[in-house]
Amino acid sequence: MKKKFKILIHLVFWFYMINQFLFPWYINKTEPHFWEGFGMDIFLTLINFYLFYFALHFLIRKKNLYLGILSGAFLVFFIAVGRYYAEVLFWKNLMHTPQKEMYDLSIWFYSGLRLSIITGAYAILLKFAIDWFDAQKLKAEMVNQKQTSELALLRSQVNPHFLFNTLNNIYSLVCKHSPEAPEAIMKLSSIMRYVLYDANTDRVFLEKEIEYLQSFIELQKLRIRNPDFVELVIEGDIGHQTIAPMLLIPFVENAFKHGSKTGALPGIRIRLACKSSEIVFEVTNHLKKNTLGPKDTVGGIGLQNITRRLKILYPGKYSLDTRQDDELYSVKLIIQN
Repeated sequence: MKKKFKILIHLVFWFYMINQFLFPWYINKTEPHFWEGFGMDIFLTLINFYLFYFALHFLIRKKNLYLGILSGAFLVFFIAVGRYYAEVLFWKNLMHTPQKEMYDLSIWFYSGLRLSIITGAYAILLKFAIDWFDAQKLKAEMVNQKQTSELALLRSQVNPHFLFNTLNNIYSLVCKHSPEAPEAIMKLSSIMRYVLYDANTDRVFLEKEIEYLQSFIELQKLRIRNPDFVELVIEGDIGHQTIAPMLLIPFVENAFKHGSKTGALPGIRIRLACKSSEIVFEVTNHLKKNTLGPKDTVGGIGLQNITRRLKILYPGKYSLDTRQDDELYSVKLIIQN
C-alpha cells in the first residue's frame, strides 16, 4: 500500500477517535475543564495507540507464543499504569484539582486499563489490515514476476525449437543443391526479424502474426514441393486486432510435423476468423498411418508450451479444443478480446 494511503487511513481513524471524545460536547453534557481533559485524553490515546502499533511487529515475532502473549499483557499493564500517573499528575499538580473532586483513584486506573485495551485493539486491527493489504500486493507482484519470468522461458523454448526445425529444412535444400535454397534463406531472415524484434512485446498486431505465419508456411512448402498442400483462409477484419506473439505457430508447426504428406489435398487446412469479440483459429491435418497423435517429440515443447502461455496470457478468456480420429487431427482455439 502506498504511503499516502496509509496516512489517509490513519487520518480517518483519528477523525473517528476525536469525534468519540467530542460526543459529550455534541450533546451539551460537558463538565468543567472539558477541553483540557479532551486534549489530555487525545494525547494519552495517541501515545497508547502508537506504542501498540509499532510494538506489534516485535510481539508477533516472538518464537514462543506464550512469551508473546505475556509481553503483550505486560505492555497493556505498563501503558495503563503510565496513563494513570499521567492523569493524576495532570489533574492534581497542573490543574490543581482538589482531592475531593478526583473521586476514587482506583476507578481512574481501571478506566485507563480499559481504554488501553480498547485503543490497543484498534491499533492491532489497523496494523493487521494495512499489513494484509501490503502482503496481498507483494503476493500479486511476486505472481506477476513469476509469470513474466515463465513467459520469457516459454518464449525462449519456442524460438530455438522453431529455428532448429527450419534450419533442418534449409539444410535439406542446400544438400540437394536446390535453387529454392536462397529463397528459403530470405524467408528465414524475414521470420527471424519478426522473432527478434517484433515478438519481444506482450502484444503484436494480428496482421504481423499472420505475415509471420504465412512466411512459415511458404518455407514449409519449399520442402514439401506441393503448392496445394496447405489451405489458409483469413476471414474478417484483422486491421486493429492484437494478439500475443508466437501464439499460433506451434499448432501449424505440429500439423506439418505430424501430418501425412500423402492423401487427399489439402493436407493441412488453416482458418483464422476475426470477429468483433473473439479470434477463432482452426488447424486440421491428416494423420500419418500408425501415428499415436501429434505429441511433440522434442520434450512436448509445442502444445504444452502454448497451453501454459494461454493460461497466463488469457486466463478465463480462451478455449482450446483438440480432436483426433483415425484420419484427422484438429485444433480449435478461441480467444476473447
